[in-house]
Amino acid sequence: MSRSYLRFWGVRGSYPAPFTSHMGVGGNTPCVELRVGDDVIILDAGTGIIPLGNALVREDGVRSLHVVLSHYHWDHISGLPFFVPAFIPGWSIDFYGPAESPAELAHHISQQMKAPYFPVETETWLADVRYHVSGEQELQLGDVRISHTTMHHPGLTYAYRIEVDGRVIVYAPDNELAFISQSIDARREEFDEDEQPLLEAMKQEQHWRGIEFMEDADVLIHDAQYTPEDYRKKRGWGHSCYLDTVRCALDARVKDLRLFSHDPNNDDVELDRIEGSAMELVSAHQSRMTCRLAREGVQIDLDSLPRRRRR
Repeated sequence: MSRSYLRFWGVRGSYPAPFTSHMGVGGNTPCVELRVGDDVIILDAGTGIIPLGNALVREDGVRSLHVVLSHYHWDHISGLPFFVPAFIPGWSIDFYGPAESPAELAHHISQQMKAPYFPVETETWLADVRYHVSGEQELQLGDVRISHTTMHHPGLTYAYRIEVDGRVIVYAPDNELAFISQSIDARREEFDEDEQPLLEAMKQEQHWRGIEFMEDADVLIHDAQYTPEDYRKKRGWGHSCYLDTVRCALDARVKDLRLFSHDPNNDDVELDRIEGSAMELVSAHQSRMTCRLAREGVQIDLDSLPRRRRR
């Protein structure tokens, strides 16, 4: 096994989908493991963190973890009540996430484990647990450098740009790429002719701000929950149409796009169709970008990716 890799443990959005028809892609909610030498960084703590925790306790030598949260919707933290390393003395777990203070972050995590919602509270965790605000400054976790930006999703939600050993990974699990554009277009008639150029400038500025954060990523893990039909019904809900995700990745010159946060209503057949459609769009642009569904259990060997110079 590579000593520097990404592994998908949960790829669904909204809620788990433990159905036979969904197991080819996977039914757990967001959790991605980043392993860099002896450092273990976990991106989000959906139900995918449960099997990851079970695997970690079977490893020799791993006793320290970093858990980086994008936000606190249940599908991103619901695995924590069943995360075995938190209940074992001698383990060290550092949590990072968007909040005004470490105490607020601890509060967000602990609420789902209080009565009447759950019988075991975070106070029963036996690991050495610490809380950190991820938005105050760039994170440096061992050899891994992590910066953030705010996404269009209900509540404060971060995407992370991760730089490690000359490679760049961008993790943006919940993000509505077309939010500003759709909002402006929906109210265009309310503005006069002189204001139209300003609106177009706002749309372009927002688009290119997102592109800059994703630019030249070796791996982009991005929300692609909706089909065009779904998105017409759910504009403003905080998720992207997969076609918008592909177009954005193409503009950002991403090397490898992994479509993420799959709708739990979409079975393997529908997701395979979405993947095929996305690949056709990439081909139509004559791009060399790899475009695939994020699938549970898939591992990306970072050691095999070419290094680059830091910005």
